Amino acid sequence: MTPQHVAVIDIGKTNAKFALVDTSDLSEIEVVTRSNTVLAGPPWPHFDVEGHWAFLLESLRDFHAKHGVDAISITTHGACAALLDKHGELAAPILDYEHSGPDEVVDRYNTIRPPFSETGSPPLAGGLNIGAQLFWQFHEDPELKDRTNCIVTYPQYWVAKLTGHTAMDVTSLGCHTDLWNPHTGTFSSLVDKLGIADKLPPVRKPSDLLGSILPGVATRTGLPENTPVYCGIHDSNASLLPYVLSEQKPFSVVSTGTWVIAMSLGGKDIRLDPNLDTLMNVTALGDPAPSARFMGGREHDLATGGTYPAPTALDVEDVIANQIMLMPAVVENTGPFKNRRSHWIGEEPGVGTSKRGAAVSLYLALVTAECLGNIGHSGQIIVEGPFAGNRTYLHMLGVATGSAIHRASGTTGTSAGASLLAIKKDAANLTSSTRVDVENASLLRSYADYWRTTVLKQFG
Repeated sequence: MTPQHVAVIDIGKTNAKFALVDTSDLSEIEVVTRSNTVLAGPPWPHFDVEGHWAFLLESLRDFHAKHGVDAISITTHGACAALLDKHGELAAPILDYEHSGPDEVVDRYNTIRPPFSETGSPPLAGGLNIGAQLFWQFHEDPELKDRTNCIVTYPQYWVAKLTGHTAMDVTSLGCHTDLWNPHTGTFSSLVDKLGIADKLPPVRKPSDLLGSILPGVATRTGLPENTPVYCGIHDSNASLLPYVLSEQKPFSVVSTGTWVIAMSLGGKDIRLDPNLDTLMNVTALGDPAPSARFMGGREHDLATGGTYPAPTALDVEDVIANQIMLMPAVVENTGPFKNRRSHWIGEEPGVGTSKRGAAVSLYLALVTAECLGNIGHSGQIIVEGPFAGNRTYLHMLGVATGSAIHRASGTTGTSAGASLLAIKKDAANLTSSTRVDVENASLLRSYADYWRTTVLKQFG
């Protein structure tokens, strides 16, 4: 019997969310959030998983009491692994991937790191490669490897908490971990070099049913003990899944949040360049998906400096007329223009103004367009997440790519995608997006051309 209400645990880098999805139309009945605060340590900066656990159990209890919960699915950010001891507890706190610790041993790690041609995983800063995380953690705590009985990717950490069962999912392993070969669908050579082959549980499909909730979870939430829990999925791939199941190739999906992830299916055959922050993701069906990313949500928050009124058409026209431009990269260690320092051209708009919001939105769209070009995008573009509500961003993205833009409905595209793991049915009649009609195309085109020419002239 198809579950009517799927509770989706959605742990993003900025916020932990909990959504209840109605599977008849993939709408969100209710969404609650809490900040994904990073704790300072010891022994290293780590995620507040105990705070999340209490929040999730409370939310499960409340959702079930108000609406009824028929199944549980999980989606989380990538670049995250949990090391469990023989009792199923954490052998060490879960490292925040933005911590710079792994950079301290990067030269030694690079001697065992597989090539990009094997993994499709570019070398990234800090702990963004899980292999680098593990290498550094084992270096920092020489007894940690012996204490570790099992290593699970982040969605499956929550599955283990809920059910007691351990696994890894192919989409999380395929997210620049250095541990997976997307071409063969097997672990990479790094697993043996790290000496962790005996600590890795089976790799499962995101839609696999891993078990039912533990009696203790049932007691605390009021859910029946036979409530099913599905394996789970990397958040960008959750956003992609409804379209994998419903759209004709070629097309691209741009998943927006703390990270902006562009994923192309059926596009041009292009050689990925790891220096441009491109990588090979893996879809929920196990297929390679050329991808590119930058920390767009973080850049938005840093560049705007706070809240601002929604930009008007006049704001956009004023920014274009005065050639006010933000140059990359606001977050310097990610994206197609990484290792370059951001600055303004023209008169920098005031913080909190709609004009600044317009200029930042144009910038974010232009960087997104570069990402799409670097992965061979072709066909329509579907934008989901917070940027789907930013008309300035959508209009510029359409002009800069020369593509039809569709704005996905729903407030949390990852939750809708993750709920599909539990219902296993065609998404063709469940996905919903709206074609965006671009305004001021000629003005936007001239601005886009000038911005790109300036970037190439300044940075080569």
